[in-house]
Amino acid sequence: MITFWLCLAVTAAIGGTILCKLKKSPGQMGRKMVCLVGLGGGACLLSLSLFWGSVIFSLSCFLTCTFFSGQELLPVDQKAVLVTGSDSGIGHALCKHLDQLGFTVFAGVLNAQGSGAEELRRTCSKHLTVLQLDITVPEQIKDAYSKVVEKVQNKGLWAVINNAGVFCLPGDGELIPMKGYTQCMAVNFFGAVEITKAFLPLLRKSKGRLVNVSSMAGGVPISWMAAYSSSKAALTMFSSVMRQELSKWGVKVSVIQPGAFKTNILGTSDMWNKMEKDILDNLSPDVQEDYGQDYILRLQNCVKSMEQKADSDLSPVLLDIQHAISSKSPCAFYSPGIFSFVCLCFINFIPTSIFDHFSQKVFDFKEIMPRALRRSDWKNKAM
Repeated sequence: MITFWLCLAVTAAIGGTILCKLKKSPGQMGRKMVCLVGLGGGACLLSLSLFWGSVIFSLSCFLTCTFFSGQELLPVDQKAVLVTGSDSGIGHALCKHLDQLGFTVFAGVLNAQGSGAEELRRTCSKHLTVLQLDITVPEQIKDAYSKVVEKVQNKGLWAVINNAGVFCLPGDGELIPMKGYTQCMAVNFFGAVEITKAFLPLLRKSKGRLVNVSSMAGGVPISWMAAYSSSKAALTMFSSVMRQELSKWGVKVSVIQPGAFKTNILGTSDMWNKMEKDILDNLSPDVQEDYGQDYILRLQNCVKSMEQKADSDLSPVLLDIQHAISSKSPCAFYSPGIFSFVCLCFINFIPTSIFDHFSQKVFDFKEIMPRALRRSDWKNKAM
């Protein structure tokens, strides 16, 4: 009985300490710390002897101290960071956030004369530099590299944040034109690889950070997102390999896998209409007959649904990226957004058949069916 109350008191004390630390800590530290306390507390409550109670108590203290020592935040000291895709959305908000924290920010934008770039120049400090940087154009990457080297000189570049990304109109993998797959891979994967390879000498010199913004969709198969998900899955695996290879150089690599957040990546109605036309123009007659034009024209409903469900508060993503570049021991993976964390855990621990059933219930639009599947004789013909 004494062991029970001792363990309970110790767990409460550790929990209180963690909650105090939590208020000062950015990123997803809270989730890990709460899990640690819950694990330690539950184990203590279940212990039936003084010996095991003492062992669990000691282990909890050790893990907590180790965790806190690794979460120490490094001083900003105007560390230089490069952010791609800063015209709008997460990249734009991140540049403002890091600038306010005191970082020297290089904001790579697709259009240096656009409204997003002008807003960054107008609202941020003199420590932020806007760079014309289309990550699919090698000449612009080389030019950006030269400008970064010229400005940072001996201070070096602390972090590269590969945030730039594109999305294509959701649709069955059979319907998405090859141009959609190519564009997603060109920007979401090959572009990030090109930026990484170009700036790695600077990161190795500073023993800095490489942060790649992937997506929950890169780890969780979601219907109608074959092109986007495949490119993000490639980026996630690339990051994992680079994490291992760069560890000997002292460079730490993190992957951000956000859930649904409201940004401009989904595009505009004009873009959706153009993508619809591309789909219809590239389909063979038999495929178009099976799916039906009305089915394809209703795919925009999926985009509208995504927009409605997306979270407009980008702070979870910004805080996780801040933690990735500021923490003494950053996490390998961050999953801002409740659904991202839950779904990524879900797919890793349950049978595939169960996940597929769950996914169809959550992500599929049952009111939108291909023409052939709406016919009552379809199953008989298939048999």
